Amino acid sequence: MDILASLGDGFGIALTWQNLALALLGCFLGTIMGALPGLGPSNGVAILIPLAFTMGLGATPSLILLTSVYYGAMYGGRISSILLNIPGDEPAMMTCLDGHPMAKKGLAGEALSLSGVASFVGAFIATWGLILLAPQLVKIALLFGPAEYFALFALAFMTLGGVSSTNQAKSAFAAALGLGLATIGVDTQTGVPRFTFGEVHLYDGLDFLVAIVGLFALSEVFIFLENRHGGNADGSKLKIGKLYPPMSMLKACTPTMLRTSVLGFVAGVLPGAGASLGSFISYSMEKRLVDKEKTFGTGDPRGVAAPEAGNNAAAGGALVPMLALGVPGSGTTAVLLAVLLSLNITPGPLLFSQNPDVVWGLIAALFIANFMLLAMNIPMVGLFTRILMVPSRVLMPIVAMVSFVGIYGISGSSFDLLVMIGFGVMGWVLRKLDVPLVPIILGTLLGNSMENNLRRAVTIDNGNWWTLFDSPLSLGLWAIAIVGFVLPLFFGRKVKASMHERRDEEGSISD
Repeated sequence: MDILASLGDGFGIALTWQNLALALLGCFLGTIMGALPGLGPSNGVAILIPLAFTMGLGATPSLILLTSVYYGAMYGGRISSILLNIPGDEPAMMTCLDGHPMAKKGLAGEALSLSGVASFVGAFIATWGLILLAPQLVKIALLFGPAEYFALFALAFMTLGGVSSTNQAKSAFAAALGLGLATIGVDTQTGVPRFTFGEVHLYDGLDFLVAIVGLFALSEVFIFLENRHGGNADGSKLKIGKLYPPMSMLKACTPTMLRTSVLGFVAGVLPGAGASLGSFISYSMEKRLVDKEKTFGTGDPRGVAAPEAGNNAAAGGALVPMLALGVPGSGTTAVLLAVLLSLNITPGPLLFSQNPDVVWGLIAALFIANFMLLAMNIPMVGLFTRILMVPSRVLMPIVAMVSFVGIYGISGSSFDLLVMIGFGVMGWVLRKLDVPLVPIILGTLLGNSMENNLRRAVTIDNGNWWTLFDSPLSLGLWAIAIVGFVLPLFFGRKVKASMHERRDEEGSISD
């Protein structure tokens, strides 16, 4: 009953005209970001962080706007997957397998609407999962001491590549780079400047919002300038057809949506797994379970519903460890974690008691955003498909302008603009080398907390380093961390290859 009372208070916060307008704006902009191939939820949220801060919003309104962008981008990723066979982001890759064949049969509108319904079901179930699971994790997290928190942060870094990772060495390098960047600034214990090279602007350390916008948004501009300066696909050939799927199709897909929502939510809660794994597992399990006639890959509606419900449920599941433990479960939740920290709000077990208005207002807004997205995505499909016609030469200057104006509006420092450009160039180079960017962000965000907890734990036990492995809880976290790091070495390449192989097979069949 306490949970329902808290949720009621959350709706009281979310149901204001300002927050409803922000949720609607976030859903609209997020769907556009998701529909554009290559941007995805992480980049979409990063691009709009400056907008949220320059609008002078408080903590709860800012989070409502950016989480609505997050959910909207997860919805929007299906549009280019179904119509162009180009995934809007990696989780939408599996939607191509049956979504594009449905579009080629003249059922594009039905496929888009069905994927919208599946996204709603997955996100709705995941939000209830967040309500029920996060408070239970908080009770466990209250037992954590400095040694357990250090083990938890180590777990986050070691599992961040996820089971879909193909190169753990690059993930480890990125995490080490992020931890190194976190050491820049004045040492809080000794007061000695570290790696500042005499530059006073660096005494407070690197602003992680500047790092995020540079690594994600500005590097995306450089990638587009390099590869996509010619323009986008021809939108004149996109035929939508009938918008609403028949009731028989929805009825046949309902068990699929329910099963894969639960599966995707579990995948999202696991640190580092994320929506990509949720989408892949959902599609694979459903194919083995119900595809008796071998229709998956040829335009089976269940093959559209399964990955869409799975990846949207995983997106909601990734919020659980971020809010309850302060450890992001995906790249986008790492960006949202940076927003919370910049607002002087520390995610973790005390968040639910110290800032209940933020937590429950956010959760209530997620429910509202889900209904908004369902109501928006079906009748406005035609409008969102036209976004695919926007040439990148028009889009990318807008992204760059929002990044520069927004960061300068936040800090008022031209030095931060230079730092952002530096991070943009670094992000572009690392993406060319296929080095993941999320571990860098996580290292920058959590590096100081990890260092402080390590020092505190060792100091409390008079310099005994074995204190990091003393308690059963810390031993369990270290065991999960080691398994999470080693598992991708054996299964990661196989999982990633299977994802691409299935999409390639579908492409050869449809051709």
